[in-house]
Amino acid sequence: MVIKTLNDYNIANKKILVRVDLNVPIENGKVSDISRLISAIPTIQTIQSLGGITILISHFGRPNGLYKEELSLKQVVPELEKLLNFPVKFSSELIGKNVLKKIDNLTAGEILLLENTRFFAEEELNEESFSKELSKLGDIFCNDAFSAAHRAHASTVGVSKLLPNCAGQLMKKEIDTLENVLKKPQKPLTAVVGGAKISTKLNLLLNLIKKVDFLVIGGGMANTFLFAQGLQIGKSLCEKKLKETSLKIISAGKENNCEIILPHDVVVASEFTAHTNCSVKDVKDISSKDMILDIGPSTCDKINKIFSISKTLIWNGPMGAFELEPFDKGTIHTSLYASKLTKSGKLVSVAGGGDTVSALKKSRVDKDFTYVSLAGGAFLEWMEGKSLPGVECLF
Repeated sequence: MVIKTLNDYNIANKKILVRVDLNVPIENGKVSDISRLISAIPTIQTIQSLGGITILISHFGRPNGLYKEELSLKQVVPELEKLLNFPVKFSSELIGKNVLKKIDNLTAGEILLLENTRFFAEEELNEESFSKELSKLGDIFCNDAFSAAHRAHASTVGVSKLLPNCAGQLMKKEIDTLENVLKKPQKPLTAVVGGAKISTKLNLLLNLIKKVDFLVIGGGMANTFLFAQGLQIGKSLCEKKLKETSLKIISAGKENNCEIILPHDVVVASEFTAHTNCSVKDVKDISSKDMILDIGPSTCDKINKIFSISKTLIWNGPMGAFELEPFDKGTIHTSLYASKLTKSGKLVSVAGGGDTVSALKKSRVDKDFTYVSLAGGAFLEWMEGKSLPGVECLF
């Protein structure tokens, strides 16, 4: 089955209830990163151009079913209005008679943002009665929050079963992009998986091994693989209890003709502080006082050579402790090369999840990749091969 979009409906003068993700960082009462707001704009403008009425709903933070002024969505209204160059009305209530009156007074093209869905405990419980109240807010439900699609909440799943539904532009783009990357990619396909722990990405690694030609492992999780192979890792971050799991992953790679790339040289220091004294060492020469904090230049070169023979790249997680200099060099060096190949049309590059977006922004290549997903958990679960409830309910 094919997911419907707004173009499959006549939405003129219809109330479109749009689930967006406006869960943005706030500093001193102002939005400090507008990326997710920007992502919501195309669907809103599409509704306006087709003569519809836009009713926006979103979660914001973790209020645990209680009203908290500092988690009110009212704070995002000024930035939304700037991006849209159009007034955005706000309701301090989410459901009930007062909200319905406000909605009834709206005309074609107007936009109303409702209060934080998570001020109601029923939201995360996907309670049927709450979903019914949400369904009264619109004529058609449009889910444009892929980043919340791994949650079976009232505003992502419950309401979709009570109204004609469709996917917004961002949701459709995310689904199409990830489908192409995992199910029908141009080969060779390479995946980069970094980050601190194998335990948080075990399902991801096991799923990717069956699909990719090269699996590059960096970050703290690479230390666990090195340890499993009998190498000294000093004071480095390591999940020693996952030694056997790491060996099984290596074995699974061989069985599936997936070449696993681990660091063969690394950047080490005696302490994890910015601009501390550090050196490059072969992984066979690590001392008990060393702390592995990044991949080395020779490993970077090897990774870049793999990129150069690849047609598709999936990227999740940094190669080292990128938040502190100079341990960001491995991530910067390899991501710059991936962006260069992408811009020249030689590589399709898709990235997302966790610290990935922050790492690519620091490298100033987030705009150069073919696609960068702002979804964290949803991106990871999709890559793990799991079905997402917020997507499945749209078919």
